[in-house]
Amino acid sequence: MNKVPVVLIPAVLIALILGLVDLGRGQLANPAFSALPRTATAPPDNPADPAKTDLGRLLFWDPILSGNEDVACATCHHPGFGYAENLDISIGVNGTGLGSARRFNVPNSIPFVQRNSQTILNTAFNGIDPQGRYDSAAAPMFWDLRAPGLEAQALLPIVTFEEMRGHAYSEDEAVEAVLARLRTIPEYRRLFADAFGDGQAISADSLGKALAAFQRTLLANDSPFDRYMRGDRSAMTPRQIEGMRQFERVGCIQCHSGPMFSDYKLHVLGVRDNGKLPSSDRGFEQTYAFRTPSLRNLAYTAPYMHNGLFPTLDDVLDFYDDVGDRDERNENVGRDQIDPLARRLDDVDDAEREIIVFLTALNDDDFDRTIPARVPSGLPPGGRIRPL
Repeated sequence: MNKVPVVLIPAVLIALILGLVDLGRGQLANPAFSALPRTATAPPDNPADPAKTDLGRLLFWDPILSGNEDVACATCHHPGFGYAENLDISIGVNGTGLGSARRFNVPNSIPFVQRNSQTILNTAFNGIDPQGRYDSAAAPMFWDLRAPGLEAQALLPIVTFEEMRGHAYSEDEAVEAVLARLRTIPEYRRLFADAFGDGQAISADSLGKALAAFQRTLLANDSPFDRYMRGDRSAMTPRQIEGMRQFERVGCIQCHSGPMFSDYKLHVLGVRDNGKLPSSDRGFEQTYAFRTPSLRNLAYTAPYMHNGLFPTLDDVLDFYDDVGDRDERNENVGRDQIDPLARRLDDVDDAEREIIVFLTALNDDDFDRTIPARVPSGLPPGGRIRPL
């Protein structure tokens, strides 16, 4: 029998084959840069299922989940804005219109929602680390990390006064009031039974699971950056590759790392308050700390930061160039409170153009934009919004 010759392959060649080498520099790429997984993993107690997903989509668009039956999850997370909202801080109940055209009805006694509406695209991967590991059941949600996992997150807007509850009922009564409405609709009774296998399946648990199952299908994980990291070296332009190097050199990668470009940690940046709010937003445990947002699909999700203060990416990078400056920072935050990682950013203004070009490589416009023609309640899908 002939022996197969042993071929020794240099380590750098192996790395090239696996897509781990920066071809422009001939060095191993920073492991903090990595593509998103092609599929998302669900928690063991809420496995993916088409019936559950279809039910969740209808619930996501149905204003019956709100106190006044005038606002849906989709109102502030609309596919036309990358499942975010083209508005600095949201208008929930007692509002009319969509995105930047949305206004409170008159008379009005409802405050603005406290923070900017983040995209729910790719929230299936929240908490993912540079090695691609994440726990769907404990995924960090919201700007202040107040909910673990999409299942828990899905119910909180329903009980929040300025988001979906309004004056219709108390916080303690909100979820049960919504469940009672759903139980009166034969189509929802059938859909919940099909999804959860129980004629009495309309519960807080199944409501959260259905909404989470749908949101977990909203993926945008095939951007030029993803294709580049998977081995297609033509997927990113030379300018985008140079911008990626500048992104690393300046220090952005210290917080915006991993496949979602977020470390999912809390950082104090000292962004000025939004003047629409009656009082200062002090963030996590009154510390002015907010969670690092993802940088994916930024082309669709302006304005930026936790309170939507910056309309453009140029504004964001200008802020980081002067982070800690007395004239720019929140008057309630001292310079010594600013996260050291932010204060150590190096010459952001010199690399601003290149970084913004790189960020365009994180956009993937091939995501599900389906809007149901109707919802079981008979209410207008999305609530009181005008079509784009």
